[in-house]
Amino acid sequence: MSTLLHNEALGKLILRLTVGVLLLLHGIAKITNPGTVDYIGGVLSSSGLPSVLAYGVYVGEVIAPLMIIAGVYSRYGAMIVVINMLFAVFLMHSGDLFGLTDHGGWRLELQGFYLFAALAIMFLGSGRQAIKPD
Repeated sequence: MSTLLHNEALGKLILRLTVGVLLLLHGIAKITNPGTVDYIGGVLSSSGLPSVLAYGVYVGEVIAPLMIIAGVYSRYGAMIVVINMLFAVFLMHSGDLFGLTDHGGWRLELQGFYLFAALAIMFLGSGRQAIKPD
């Protein structure tokens, strides 16, 4: 029983699949609703950044999650997700940074989950169960 509960490789695989699949669904939604990227481009422009950076959302929410899921350069994929989430938090959700929901939860729970879980993958690596383990 104790060896079953001490399976680092399985834990890393579960973490990678959870973050990768859930974030990939957000990326697919952006692909199917391209107006979202236009909106993000407008927010970037109003912040003094080039609107073309909005296409980075496809890298951060499609390519990076696929890297994490497959376990191919997953540390780099996770780093891309961290950068993507920092942009999301500070450009789109900065007003909610210290806010709570009506139920007492942090307003940025989802963004925080992706940010901190990606940080964990960045430091832990892919584990053995990956196409290219690190």
